[in-house]
Amino acid sequence: MSKPTPPLTSGAKPIVGHALEFRSNRPQLIERGFAEHGNVFAIKLANQNVAVVIGTENQKTFFMETDKRLNIQEPYQFLRAIFGDILFLAPHDEYMRQRPFVQELFKRDKMLHYVDVMQEVVQDWLDTLEDEGEMELVKELGWLVQEVAGNCFLGPDAHKEIGREFWDLYADLSASLDPLLPPDWPLPKFRKRDRAKARMIEILQPIIAKRRANPEQYDDFLQDIIMKDDKYGNKLDEELVLNMLVGFMFAGHETTAGQAAWTIILLLQHPDVLERVQAEIETVAPYPVYIDPKRMLQFDQITYTIHEVERLRPSADLLMRTVNEDTEFGDYVVPQGWLVQVAQEIGHNLPELFAEPQEFDPLRFAPDRAEDKQDRFALFGFGGGVHKCTGMNFANNEMTIITALLLREFDLELVTQDTTIVRGLGANHPSPTVVRYRRKPTLRNQDVMETAVSAD
Repeated sequence: MSKPTPPLTSGAKPIVGHALEFRSNRPQLIERGFAEHGNVFAIKLANQNVAVVIGTENQKTFFMETDKRLNIQEPYQFLRAIFGDILFLAPHDEYMRQRPFVQELFKRDKMLHYVDVMQEVVQDWLDTLEDEGEMELVKELGWLVQEVAGNCFLGPDAHKEIGREFWDLYADLSASLDPLLPPDWPLPKFRKRDRAKARMIEILQPIIAKRRANPEQYDDFLQDIIMKDDKYGNKLDEELVLNMLVGFMFAGHETTAGQAAWTIILLLQHPDVLERVQAEIETVAPYPVYIDPKRMLQFDQITYTIHEVERLRPSADLLMRTVNEDTEFGDYVVPQGWLVQVAQEIGHNLPELFAEPQEFDPLRFAPDRAEDKQDRFALFGFGGGVHKCTGMNFANNEMTIITALLLREFDLELVTQDTTIVRGLGANHPSPTVVRYRRKPTLRNQDVMETAVSAD
């Protein structure tokens, strides 16, 4: 006897199904389906059936069957409207042609260079802060990670050339993200998206042209993308180079900004964890010690914290595939033509994997507990399988640098006490959060002494 299709979650409306609730309160919808039916259930987005699958075995099938029974490109047409056929948005053969370029850009020697750039950019930002004051953390870190992405991926000269206008245009790209509507509809937000993308290309084109004309003058990430050959001896064409740059810098700041802000916010909300992190910073790299690769590896408490933020506050809760062939998930079969989705915010909170899963407890990632090591698909904030985020280590290194440098130089206090998750159809992020900062007394005194010596 063949297996049934997943049972439908309650609350579907005529014609639209669950589409309105999916847009306005997706967590409530997914949690209700999980409560009613367990690890596999269905929702309906207008005339599209979607299977939601939870648990490590189902998550394994989801990621390991991608590019086989499950298709990653079709559900993300709304991203292709912005970035074109790059990486996982491209057909499989084209993805495999592009992938070595990206892997080359995140090799160890490149990552070491990026860490140097990260420290320089973050320290420059810290040096602009007064000895005490208040800042809206989410906005500040949003700007900061843009500075990091631009300096790492374009280089300092090209980053200065593109200016703030380029980064401000990303707001129109983010506002257009919508997996429910056809991306070519003549809606105002899609028209703004297309105008923003066209202007970004205008800004980048002269930079690319100058580098193609003078290749011997450059040796960086951007030049690698422009000049390196693929396995067939062909260079990437200009349109693909431009799309990749826009896409890399979008990915390099859109999700990391929220995760970096949550890291600081959750530490300030949990003084016991903050105390451990601050003690580690003082031991591993006290001010003004440079954070070299050896020291980076010693930031255990920060690493555990970043993983816990990934678990509790994943930046994306909308990973989907199209079903190309009927695929079994547990006791059900998801038919060809359906969509299938994993749900990080439930999958990361299963009590059989994570003890007291609602608690913020970074030590669950320490070696003596290693709750995430029970299954390779227990933690999947960066995806999984062949399409796992190539820039994961870049993002984690950046969050480590921001956390270590900020907390070793300043004492912080939350002014906003009720930070919430802002959810949209793009990356999740914290609501605006004001933080009071004060330079540590020892550093303030040191600065005064240095000023006095300079005056003499």
